[in-house]
Amino acid sequence: MKHNQIAKLLLQINAIKLKPKNPFTWSSGKKSPIYCDNRLTLSYPEVRKIIQEKLIALAKKEFKEANLIAGVATAGIPHGILMANKMDLPFIYVRSSEKTHGRENKIEGEIRENKKTLIVEDLISTGKSSLQVAEALKNVGCQIVGIISIFNYNFLETEERLIKKNIKYSSLCNFQELIKAAEEENYISKKELELITNWHCDF
Repeated sequence: MKHNQIAKLLLQINAIKLKPKNPFTWSSGKKSPIYCDNRLTLSYPEVRKIIQEKLIALAKKEFKEANLIAGVATAGIPHGILMANKMDLPFIYVRSSEKTHGRENKIEGEIRENKKTLIVEDLISTGKSSLQVAEALKNVGCQIVGIISIFNYNFLETEERLIKKNIKYSSLCNFQELIKAAEEENYISKKELELITNWHCDF
């Protein structure tokens, strides 16, 4: 299955929504004509299975040295578990912040020193949260082999951030493949395509 076919699946189940004339507001406050909710993929067994298979194939190709899977809370956790289970690898997950009770953990699961860790995200946008997760894992002795995700917005500043930190990353589909699929499947008009493309360039 080609990458842009993953984009088509995400569009079909409304995991990715496009509203160029009435943009969404991200948690950062930024406006976006695209909203990606890969949690929805979990409700579609066939789509979920395809994504699991493709993530594993990509991991084996690009991050073959990985021997620990780390899911990012919350949307990266289920996909990370599915991968780890099928690949017969240990699994941990990383919270967005430390718990305020109990052991006050930020990272849940057993961590052994020098584990070659693959971080699983549902999507990569600015890359800031991914880098925070990578830093938290490094602080407890993990070696980061990379970040894998279902979708990547492919912002230039994100690429620069990850390259600066020498972190490899790979995704099943990206912004360019998404808008190509959206145009091919008539989810957007040429005018809307132009609006979305301009937004991406100006981000």
